[in-house]
Amino acid sequence: VRGRSRWGVAGPGAQAGPALSGHAPSTASPVAVTPCWRVEDFVVAQECARCSSFQVKTIPECNPTGFIEKINCATSKRDEFKSCRSAVMEAHVFWRFVGTMMCVAAVFAVLVVCRQRVLDRKALEKVRKQIESI
Repeated sequence: VRGRSRWGVAGPGAQAGPALSGHAPSTASPVAVTPCWRVEDFVVAQECARCSSFQVKTIPECNPTGFIEKINCATSKRDEFKSCRSAVMEAHVFWRFVGTMMCVAAVFAVLVVCRQRVLDRKALEKVRKQIESI
């Protein structure tokens, strides 16, 4: 009987339990943590754009990619920011990668040609010495 009254709905420990453990009530947790665009339909209000230096410091969604878009959630009517990837930036990164790989390929092609010339000279020298010794 003692345990039931202590932990019952009207008991003093019933309200203190979640507060002492550091957990928020379960009804408020999913709404506050989950962005509306993950659970609702949304409309893009502002296209994907580069974050300003001020936005990078103040909007956490800017950190993953450096680009954000503003969205309007249909059901809750909330405006939120969402991290996005810029097509222009992706193309720039791709072409920079292609250019770097072309430069690396050119450097190694020159090294292969130089090495082949060295090996050809050594082979010719060896053949010349064999002919002279006859």
